[in-house]
Amino acid sequence: MKTMYIVVVAVIIVAMIALSVFVYQQASSTQTITLNGAGATFPFPLIDKWAAEYNKIRPNIKINYQSIGSGGGIQQHIEKTVFFAASDAPLTDAQAAKAPNTLHIPITIGGVVPIYNIPGIQKGLKFTGEILADIYLGKITKWNDPRLAAINPGVNLPDKEIVVVRRSDGSGTTFIWTSYLSSVSQEWRERVGKGTSVNWPVGLGAKGNEGVAALVLQTPYSIGYVEFTYAEKNNLTYGYVQNAAGEFIEPSIESFAKAAEYAATTLPKGNESWSRVSIVESIVNNTQARGAYPITSFSYILVYKELNVLPNMDEATARALVEFLWWAIHDGQKYASNLHYVPLPLNIVTHNEETIRMITYNGQQLCKW
Repeated sequence: MKTMYIVVVAVIIVAMIALSVFVYQQASSTQTITLNGAGATFPFPLIDKWAAEYNKIRPNIKINYQSIGSGGGIQQHIEKTVFFAASDAPLTDAQAAKAPNTLHIPITIGGVVPIYNIPGIQKGLKFTGEILADIYLGKITKWNDPRLAAINPGVNLPDKEIVVVRRSDGSGTTFIWTSYLSSVSQEWRERVGKGTSVNWPVGLGAKGNEGVAALVLQTPYSIGYVEFTYAEKNNLTYGYVQNAAGEFIEPSIESFAKAAEYAATTLPKGNESWSRVSIVESIVNNTQARGAYPITSFSYILVYKELNVLPNMDEATARALVEFLWWAIHDGQKYASNLHYVPLPLNIVTHNEETIRMITYNGQQLCKW
């Protein structure tokens, strides 16, 4: 009798333990987890779409991404106040030293385009890199400048001052734009250089791609630069830019993909230095790059290899972050084209898989796929 009593008690205890584990697992699977991120405005339309679509399949996971510019995102990553950051500029060696063990994950490919507001003139105004540099240096000040007129025959360019618009915040879009201007203009390279923030010779500042698009839209005879999606979304007129093959290329998913294809960039491992990775600089002098739009770039997500370095991170959140990143580089890519980004090529996806497998929490690998 006593033996049977012990058996019954043991069975009850086991059942209670099993029930508690089940309840815990159920609670864990329905626990609301918010993945906080911040950074580049360049990929914001895509990340915003991801947040909505991912929440449909994982209702307990919320992606809270603040579009504050690459510079702000990098700073928050360094300060460990977000779980992930986005940037169109890879970390410089100095920034990487402040955020050791940062992983770079390319999430999409897009282009930066010159936008303008010239009454009566539609999209397709032609620009060379040297002309764009001289406009932003303040050397070309009128829309009917002879150099612009010479490459735009038949276009009635107005005798009006060019209102230059640029970013006021730390910006990966600015990094891409100034990398291009530095590559095509020795004077720009020596006087201004490239970076997420530079000392602009001229221009009105606006915050974010959204701000530049809005300011150009409301300012006649202005010129600015934005990620292509913002030009499309705001019905802004944009220019064609001459590539090294001598072609004036219309920005498009196809011409961005061509640029990435010709770049044939050999990427470093996810945990190595990415400071010298640049599609722009790799094709700027490639005369064989026919059909390639020259101001094309990756956009990156930045995460720490060991996630327990983040003060507010726990294991459940770490796993949720890794699962979201895996989804973003696979299923998430199907949303890229409709938003005018280039879906990641297969070799980049494979590269990212290896990087995501590096992510750990308390030394334990999180990705088992």
